[in-house]
Amino acid sequence: MGKGKRIQNKKNIIIGIIFLIIIAGILGYIYLIYSQKEPPKKKKPKNTVEEKKLTIVDEDSNARPIAVMIDNNIGNGRHAGLQDSYINYEIIVEGGLTRIMAVFKDKDVDLIGPVRSSRHYFLDYALESDAIYAHYGWSTYAQNDIKALGVNNINGLYDEAPYWRDNTIAAPHNVFTSTDDLYSYATQKNYDTTTDNWQLLNYTTDTVNLNDPVSTAIQTNPETGEEEEVPVTREGLLTANSVIIPYSYYETRSYTYDAERKVYLRYMNDEPHMDKVTGEQLHYKNIIIEQVTNYQLDNDGRQDLNTVGNGQGYYITNGYAVPIYWTKSGRSAKTIYTYSDGSEVEINDGNAFIQIMPTTYTPTIS
Repeated sequence: MGKGKRIQNKKNIIIGIIFLIIIAGILGYIYLIYSQKEPPKKKKPKNTVEEKKLTIVDEDSNARPIAVMIDNNIGNGRHAGLQDSYINYEIIVEGGLTRIMAVFKDKDVDLIGPVRSSRHYFLDYALESDAIYAHYGWSTYAQNDIKALGVNNINGLYDEAPYWRDNTIAAPHNVFTSTDDLYSYATQKNYDTTTDNWQLLNYTTDTVNLNDPVSTAIQTNPETGEEEEVPVTREGLLTANSVIIPYSYYETRSYTYDAERKVYLRYMNDEPHMDKVTGEQLHYKNIIIEQVTNYQLDNDGRQDLNTVGNGQGYYITNGYAVPIYWTKSGRSAKTIYTYSDGSEVEINDGNAFIQIMPTTYTPTIS
């Protein structure tokens, strides 16, 4: 074999060996890549404390509340919607009667009523929740104030679309509406249907038990003579299994505590206050009594109230009551409820009935 041919064979062998090494390297690399186990995924840290959310309203919703005037000169089983409203107000009107304003938010309610006319001091409580105000008719005082204050209102005398009459019931106690109809009509009137200024009550997702100790005090044990630390509950704490709220000599509202469900069952003039749709007795988690001075405006008995200023009352929930104070700095300002120590009242997650009663009468709580 010639010298040149031998050299060429050596080159071919070397090239072959290099090629095999390269192929082996590639195959080895591929093997390493695919033979490795998938790295373990990082576990997300467990949230040991679940974020609590209110159930009575949607805290993340900026839906604007709607406040509806409700006829209260009817039988105890003819109201619709008062169980679904998250706040209700009851206030004296002419003749020693009362009227109710029901405030709705974040809940579709198909039947609300009977709807009645406005009284001007109810506006002060609609405005503090930045609510659209729904009514059927008005007193002269309310008419003037609605215009002067620029209240977004839906009046059945002129805005008939969201209201209808139940012809099986005698007028004027037969006008009804729904949240869908009211919101739709509010949109037609170019009213804002959202707001960031809706929240009024100081709700908490923690359970409020008014008999829980709020501080401690040092007392001397009479038996041992030694000083001991003892729990102190809120000033004026009362057991509240029964609540009686007089509005006039013939109109009284009352509640009894249902300890099993932890709600208050409502009565009007000692008769159970029943829901028109479900037939169940109306019940509420929170009762606020707000005592306000009232006086007569005219010969027709129209009333006025000192809604702006401050006064006293009670907060009642979970079988107990404590004295509170209310403050309202202006007609559209929010009412602030405080304990005797000045801290703001925390309200249990649940519906509330605010009984704005005359100072000439005294509630009975036992």
